[in-house]
Amino acid sequence: MLATVSLATWAGLANAQKVDLIKNDKDKKVEVKIDGKPFTAYYYPGESVLKKAVLYPVMTGKGAVITRGWPLDPRPGERVDHPHHVGIWLNYEDVNGNDYWNNSNAVDHAKRAYGTIIHTGITSVKSGKDKGELKVTADWVDKDGKLTLKETTTYVFSGKGDTRMIDRSTTLTAVMDEVNMPDVKDGMYAIRVARELELPSNKPEIFTDASGIATKVPVMNNEGITGNYRNSNGIEGEAVWGKRAIWCNLTGKIKDENISIAMIDHPKNVGYPAYWHARGYGLFAVNPLGMKALSDGKETLNFKLKKGESTTFRYRLVIASEHLKDAALNELAAAYGKTE
Repeated sequence: MLATVSLATWAGLANAQKVDLIKNDKDKKVEVKIDGKPFTAYYYPGESVLKKAVLYPVMTGKGAVITRGWPLDPRPGERVDHPHHVGIWLNYEDVNGNDYWNNSNAVDHAKRAYGTIIHTGITSVKSGKDKGELKVTADWVDKDGKLTLKETTTYVFSGKGDTRMIDRSTTLTAVMDEVNMPDVKDGMYAIRVARELELPSNKPEIFTDASGIATKVPVMNNEGITGNYRNSNGIEGEAVWGKRAIWCNLTGKIKDENISIAMIDHPKNVGYPAYWHARGYGLFAVNPLGMKALSDGKETLNFKLKKGESTTFRYRLVIASEHLKDAALNELAAAYGKTE
């Protein structure tokens, strides 16, 4: 197991598994299988369903679904808040005044400027004996359909034993004369997890989106709700929100399976080590650009790109059928930090 092999690095472990990527143009998916078992799918349904492409659903090596089903595939007992929280995604709340984070078919587009990330192509699909690689492109367009950013993203999928890993590298290139991504709370790389992996809550909760609209989250049955966060500095629970860290690990249990979902920042990213926008109700996100919002005003970053300039966001996501220890994650982070 990854956390108990005295930790030779991931690259040194012997049991790398075959990764198959299967294009499914009819259903607008690229399905990912590891060791012959479903892992996830790159899903790009277009305007009619979502306002972005996502990885959905996501499963452990033992088959547990770690992503929330609602609104695409509702399951009993799930929260029905924030319909834009689907699978794994990357976007931002404010790009030249357009909100990409909160955009969904559930919002009133007359009340706010919402941007849309349009999948434009699959440029490479490679299966392999120890990893699979998917390269895709997308356009970030504003409320009027005007192109703002060009996106190129590479996903690398791998698996060893009952551990799965996704490395995502997304390059955004400015098309307009200036692209402003001011300091706001909602961003950037995120997963919305299954109910079992949320943190237990005994109180009514209300969360406010970027438009000031309150979303009421009712008190729910905490039976089987097992999640807990821990970051690279040893901070736990909901206190990880608004703290800088190299990595953050969400542990919990689905049925009899212990699970870790760990997200690792890369030292070449803007704002490294980033602030974490991780919530007890199941939103697990890292936001490198939201310094003022997440530091309670102690720091500020109003990020800008001029026409033709690019920036790249790199993240590693580790999904294990065990509770990963700090030592394992520190080693994985160190190895990831040496990559391009």
